[in-house]
Amino acid sequence: MQKRENLLYVGIDLHKESHTAVMVNCWNEKLEIVVIENKPSEFKKLAEKVKRKSNHLGLEPIYGLENAYGYGRSLAVWLIEKGYIVKDINPALAYDQRKSAPMLRKNDEHDAYCVATVLINQLHTLPDAKPKDNEWTLAQLVNRRDLLVKDGIRFKNGLHEQISIAYPSYSKFFSEIDGKCAMYFWKTYPSPVHLQGKTAEDLTIEFKEISRIAKKDKAELILDCVQNDGNTFREYQESRDFITTSLVRDLEHQKEELAGLDKEIDIILLSFDYKLTSMSGIGTSIASKLIAEIGDIRRFPSADKLARFAGVAPVKFSSAGKGKEQSSRQGNRQLHGLFYFLAVTMVSKPKNGIPNHPVFYDYYMRKIGEGKTKSQALVCIMRRLVNIVYGMMKNKTEYREPIPKEEQ
Repeated sequence: MQKRENLLYVGIDLHKESHTAVMVNCWNEKLEIVVIENKPSEFKKLAEKVKRKSNHLGLEPIYGLENAYGYGRSLAVWLIEKGYIVKDINPALAYDQRKSAPMLRKNDEHDAYCVATVLINQLHTLPDAKPKDNEWTLAQLVNRRDLLVKDGIRFKNGLHEQISIAYPSYSKFFSEIDGKCAMYFWKTYPSPVHLQGKTAEDLTIEFKEISRIAKKDKAELILDCVQNDGNTFREYQESRDFITTSLVRDLEHQKEELAGLDKEIDIILLSFDYKLTSMSGIGTSIASKLIAEIGDIRRFPSADKLARFAGVAPVKFSSAGKGKEQSSRQGNRQLHGLFYFLAVTMVSKPKNGIPNHPVFYDYYMRKIGEGKTKSQALVCIMRRLVNIVYGMMKNKTEYREPIPKEEQ
């Protein structure tokens, strides 16, 4: 175990364009301040200044980066490759350190000093910074996919708004507004005025080029609905038609990009060798999000730690020996949402009446029978899912269905 007095502590406040580093000894004395640009050519300048100061004092440098996986990722990777010790400082710890001062101060130099102070006080409990390219890249792909999905929702909502005016009965002939035939129809006939002179036979021929299973009944239904809706033509119709066709093009591009992203995610998932998709209810999308949010599973010594990180484990509030456990509002809320979504999926019943996952459904009903509310029973399911996901990632094993008691 390293002795605090043998180290030179370098706290670094990270930003998009520049980093501010403060060198501090074990007695919290500020020794030197260095400001560099956030680019690899400047990292060497920082390392050389720290090395000169550490050699002069006979100390070993240790770096503390506030969130080493954000703006400071490039610096963390560079320092680790050069053989330096780098610790990841949770921004919440640095914030608490700032708040503990008699007078609140907020500037880059003081923020870096607070990071160095946290590094001194919690030297032996802080995690090492371990930025991995595959985890970082997967997280970026997942974020990009989430943005595309949100864009698709906005595009579809905009298309609904335009189509509902031009074709009030559109839901009768196209159940999905972004289906292949529907997209072709909106792009070619953004308003009924473009259907003049078209017969059911003409539409059927066009639809069959898009989908072989297209029937004449669909074309006849469209023309009947258009006739029954009456005249929906309004002034400046051409401009609204342009909006409709523009939204269709956006949706087509969004679908192409989404398909390409899914392929890239499938490729990078192979580098992890996890088998999360072997469990019913976990597809490639959910698996990639779980891995991106959890990161290196080895940083959690047990499933209990992962549950606390995900905000699934209850928190006990007590004073003078009295208190109670309450649901946690802390932790990674994105990861909490993923486990909640999985729990709901496991206990849901489709139209056929058969639960998606009978084992989890039986466990859910048993908890309700014990007097728990539905929300509390879902938390129990989430906690079980944390244990399973942790075991599958830790040991890189497939999911194995539990054996019912009757068969044991």
